[in-house]
Amino acid sequence: MERKGYRPRIIDDKVDKYLSAFGAVCIEGPKWCGKAWTSAVHCSSEIMIGSPAGNFQNRRLALMSPELVLEGEKPRLIDEWQEVPPLWDAVRHAVDEGAQKGQFILTGSATPNHKGIMHSGAGRIARIRMRPMSLYEAGASSGVVSLHELCENRLTPAMTGEVDLRTLIAHIIRGGWPANIDVPLEQAALLPGEYLEAVLADDVYRLDGTKRSIHKMRLLLQSLARNESTTATNKKLKSDVQDIDNEDIDVETVAAYLNVFDRLFLTDNQPPFGTHIRSSVRVKQAEKRHLSDPSLACALLRATPERLLNDLETLGFLFEALCERDLRIYADAFGGKLYHYQDYKNRELDAVVELPDGSWCAFEIKLGANQIDDAAANLLQIRDDIAANKKGLPPKMLCVICGLTSAAYRRPDGVYVIPITALKD
Repeated sequence: MERKGYRPRIIDDKVDKYLSAFGAVCIEGPKWCGKAWTSAVHCSSEIMIGSPAGNFQNRRLALMSPELVLEGEKPRLIDEWQEVPPLWDAVRHAVDEGAQKGQFILTGSATPNHKGIMHSGAGRIARIRMRPMSLYEAGASSGVVSLHELCENRLTPAMTGEVDLRTLIAHIIRGGWPANIDVPLEQAALLPGEYLEAVLADDVYRLDGTKRSIHKMRLLLQSLARNESTTATNKKLKSDVQDIDNEDIDVETVAAYLNVFDRLFLTDNQPPFGTHIRSSVRVKQAEKRHLSDPSLACALLRATPERLLNDLETLGFLFEALCERDLRIYADAFGGKLYHYQDYKNRELDAVVELPDGSWCAFEIKLGANQIDDAAANLLQIRDDIAANKKGLPPKMLCVICGLTSAAYRRPDGVYVIPITALKD
């Protein structure tokens, strides 16, 4: 369907590709990231299960007779299918019966439990993760540098223009929510907070009907915000809640609540790259903590532009989260995967992009241009150590992603320097 005013998303090509290969595609991700809008562009008919029209008649019809809501021109969009979990099996059965590709597009902002679902849908229904908008999709990056080409060591040096620190802060606070693109920053800052309140007040219970302590969940989310872009353990989160908020919470509850956040796509953690570096270096296996968009951390921390300007350490972590959100989106477009690296010698790489052929590229993320030299030195040292070990594959490309730099270029030592506001897929 044509949608006036639709802003193209990087995931569009992947949706088309998967529709040509599978009977159905399920697009999953956080609420308000644009799943329904994007899916509508790729469908020929649609039904909104969560629509309140007619006293939620679509939902009631789906509950009574799931197969009826599947009728319509293909591909048919079934929005928020998780409201009626039996729809999953109905779609899987219809795909088996029809034996055609691209029959259905499902969207979901939560992963329901498997109660009432008989089949995984493997081979019939492909899952695609959708995230909030990257800077390039939102029109905040010029896109003069392609991450794909960069990972193949191809770059045309370019002057990219000065970047103001307040502008970067605005990108972080605004977030990648499509509804926020053209809204003044003061108003845009309200959306992430309302998003979190809506999830806690409604979606947490609707996920599986289990009553949980919303107060403790909110405190845990605030702890995640304080530990954004770090490898904080569950025990660290527990202690953080107790130390800062004087609230008793056990590790088992922390783990259970983190699972809920994951199922609601509130978190989007960055896995470790250790298993891919076959060397004698001992590598830590901790995930790097991320909320699904840095604007959520800002809302939880009540971070205004002025407060972030006076707390550059917190700003640095939030800027790293912004860059890693975008790197993940860009890398996914060409089959890349995002990781981080951290070993027991306290050597770290902020981001690792593994390519489909198994090669990988190493990234450091720095807010200020005065940090580029140290970041490049760290990249070179880790590359040389891995190469000297002779048991692992060294990175094929080294890059510093920077906030406050005005050019994309390759240093004499071979390390690339790229502004995040110049990057695309």
